[in-house]
Amino acid sequence: MSNMTKQALEASLKNIMLKKPLDKITINDITADCGISRMAFYYHFKDIYDLIEWVCVEDASKALQGKKSYDTWHEGLLQIFEVILENKQFVLNAYRCISRDQMESYLYKLTYALIRGVVDEKSQGINISEQDKEFIAGFYKYSFVGIILDWIKQGMHEDYHIIAERISTTMRGNVANSIKNFSAEN
Repeated sequence: MSNMTKQALEASLKNIMLKKPLDKITINDITADCGISRMAFYYHFKDIYDLIEWVCVEDASKALQGKKSYDTWHEGLLQIFEVILENKQFVLNAYRCISRDQMESYLYKLTYALIRGVVDEKSQGINISEQDKEFIAGFYKYSFVGIILDWIKQGMHEDYHIIAERISTTMRGNVANSIKNFSAEN
């Protein structure tokens, strides 16, 4: 029941954001739209931004299911772009109304799991510290998020397949090379 309530709140928020800017939406608007009490909202989320973060993380985890390996990360990246594009009005509305730091935070959560899965896979059997794996994943996370934010800022007009292919071309062999460079054997 708890997840159904969260999904109902998500659907209501997305529905309202098609008609109203995020900074004009209240918790009363959301709860009235989905027919639950304000207390039920606060049982699950501390505020609207907490709900937005949950929505982003949920959408990302669905998109990335099983796509965190070296062989599938490109597909996972495409699916991140697709989720963003499927929720274009929601994302653009959120982009205009929340701080860049918050938007970056949501996107970092989307991309870090994808990249970390690749780093973990490529570092198996290699003597590399957890701190160095985190650094490598973080480095690529910042690159991905910067590119995604530029794409959102420009209205999501450029074909994301081309962007993903450029990222893939840029990264080809670089994660494994970074791991090798950081390994204790090096």
